[in-house]
Amino acid sequence: MSILKEFREFAVKGNVVDMAVGVIIGGAFGKIVSSLVSDVIMPPIGWLIGGVDFKDLAIEIAPAKEGAEAVMLKYGAFIQNVFDFLIIAIAVFGMVKIINSLKKTPAPEPEKVPEPTAEEKLLAEIRDLLKK
Repeated sequence: MSILKEFREFAVKGNVVDMAVGVIIGGAFGKIVSSLVSDVIMPPIGWLIGGVDFKDLAIEIAPAKEGAEAVMLKYGAFIQNVFDFLIIAIAVFGMVKIINSLKKTPAPEPEKVPEPTAEEKLLAEIRDLLKK
């Protein structure tokens, strides 16, 4: 089997296509959540703590030199990314909970014990008579 044929079979399997769709939708969802955090959630939080823009929070480690920028520890961007992660995690958890609740299968019905055949009934009567 040629490598090209193997790759084609791999690429058109349902799981690979589903995964590709998931990655594309996940990328778009990540952009939406990033916008939600940076444009909707963080500005009020920054305003509440004194008009701080979290993107600008940084500590200068080394000052700028000729031809080189200052070395900055941008902890504000890190805080922003933590909020992004938390919101994405909460949203994915909620989606999984909803999907799992929709997938719940009804409890299996108890197995019905088949009616004993005439031979089994006769053998049971004989057994009971022998016990007496």
